[in-house]
Amino acid sequence: MKALLTNYHQSPRKVRLVADLIRGKTVPQARVALSFLMQKSSEAFSKLLESAVANSRNSGISPEGLFVRHVSVDKGAVARRARPFGRGRSGTLRKTYSIIKIELGQSKVKPAKAKIVAKKS
Repeated sequence: MKALLTNYHQSPRKVRLVADLIRGKTVPQARVALSFLMQKSSEAFSKLLESAVANSRNSGISPEGLFVRHVSVDKGAVARRARPFGRGRSGTLRKTYSIIKIELGQSKVKPAKAKIVAKKS
């Protein structure tokens, strides 16, 4: 139950802010958190989360009880662009890409059994 997004065009520093919000949450909680978030990368995270859930269905694991076990954001490729500066010089702009990995896990919480309480007379 893994999903991978490579060459996402946003810096890893900004993407890690969203990754920290969904780490350890259940899938429905992460969906709600991403739907109300006003970050650019929240849409990419929601698509990646749905991809990981679809991968779990294809593996024969039911999507109920899944949680976000591991999220990592790594630095990807760097695109270099030239920009003119003063006195005829040129500077380099570095546009960094990100690599996002999501891994889902199954929670091992068993449903609570109903307790039978006997009345004392």
